[in-house]
Amino acid sequence: MIHFHKAEISDAGAIAQLVNSAYRGVVSRAGWTTEADLLEGLRATTKEVAQIIKREDAFILIGVANDQIVATICCEWQAIAGNNTAHFGMIAVKPNLQNKGYGKQIIVAAEALTRREWRVVGFHMTVISLRHALIAFYERLGYQRTGEFKDFPKNPEMWQPKVEGLNLQYLAKLV
Repeated sequence: MIHFHKAEISDAGAIAQLVNSAYRGVVSRAGWTTEADLLEGLRATTKEVAQIIKREDAFILIGVANDQIVATICCEWQAIAGNNTAHFGMIAVKPNLQNKGYGKQIIVAAEALTRREWRVVGFHMTVISLRHALIAFYERLGYQRTGEFKDFPKNPEMWQPKVEGLNLQYLAKLV
């Protein structure tokens, strides 16, 4: 059974480790959400995660099973066209526990919590446009492609692209 609650500063290291293991490197290949063929390097640092946890307009929801963090999602409040919305990022499930429904469960929990606490009218996220299986997963959860794209951010101290021309595609879902 998985339980959800907001992360505390003491969780920052475990969250960064989980996010990095789900997205990058050899360990990420145990799951289906790896970006190892697209990028190398880190996805998140403990310092970055701690900064998000400290913010008033954001939180990281964690899924805990057997006293271990097994899923994460970063929730950031944003106003779009005068409406409260939630931006979701750092959605990660421990690679060897993927395909057990934890990803869907944490997204549904984040949607419910942000609707209740921030009274959002919708949710949005960005996904690397080459991640077709992942985009299809989000579409099954009700997210739709908006037709908007942006260049993949450059951060050579953290990550290095293995593929030219990476970009992010916006997905959105209305309440």
